[in-house]
Amino acid sequence: MKHLTISLLLIAAFAGCRKDDGPGNVDNIPGLGGDTWAQGPIDVWIKDSLTAPLNISVKYKWDQGELDPSRTLVPPMEDKILPVLSTVRRAWIKPYEAEAGELFMKKYTPKYFVLVGSSSYNLDGTIILGQAEGGRTIQLYALNNFRVNWMPGYQPSDSFNVIEMFHTIHHEFAHILNQNIAYPVEYKRISVGQYTSSWNLVSEEEASRRGFVSSYAMAAPDEDFVEMVSMMMVMGKSGFDNFVNGITEPATDGTTPAQARARLRQKESMVVDYYRTSWGINYYNLQLRSRAALVALIK
Repeated sequence: MKHLTISLLLIAAFAGCRKDDGPGNVDNIPGLGGDTWAQGPIDVWIKDSLTAPLNISVKYKWDQGELDPSRTLVPPMEDKILPVLSTVRRAWIKPYEAEAGELFMKKYTPKYFVLVGSSSYNLDGTIILGQAEGGRTIQLYALNNFRVNWMPGYQPSDSFNVIEMFHTIHHEFAHILNQNIAYPVEYKRISVGQYTSSWNLVSEEEASRRGFVSSYAMAAPDEDFVEMVSMMMVMGKSGFDNFVNGITEPATDGTTPAQARARLRQKESMVVDYYRTSWGINYYNLQLRSRAALVALIK
């Protein structure tokens, strides 16, 4: 997945202690239980729309303890919280509920979302846009860049950030599903020998010519599988078909266009079959619902 860095500076100032020195206002130290705020519209919406129906809680108030202390991050702007969460419900939760049922989402959705304003950057130049932890938590980054077509100032170029956010959510949720029921081991044999830790040095075009849906899919078989799930979802069926059929040049490793297309079609078939046999979900119907909801946000 893709990461960031918080610079944590701790300054401890010690003064001479006296016998009558008390603990001070420990209750008011942020993050130690003393910081409170009156619930506002954001909290009410989260409770009514996510917590009550799905038992999902959301941490949007800044808490560095929830994140990697080695990374420099910024809080989300409050005016982005409801637009982000309402579109997550509209374009991710609702399509799954319609296709797989409310009980499925109540059981398998991560129960804790942590929202971050900025992206998370790695030293190698890669970016973390989201992370799933233990099937319970999803951290979403880059919220401050989020703007959909009904928000003031929306530009067509903003659609990239919206698509990437849902790409991230579908990617991380596919990891959670795979943690519960593993995808078939045969999937790992389709591109055996082509996975690499240097995936970030491979262009998107070259990755596709080798039979991968993205360069990040080359990182490992698990990442390949969830990238197929998520990229197929945000592309839609026609978009994915165009992607596959558009591979007309050989890869630098000698993979022919026909071989690349065949690998992608085999991976597609195994994703669809996994959703059907493991979860009783018609992937193509879910893909259609998800893509339609996403298009409604950016067109």
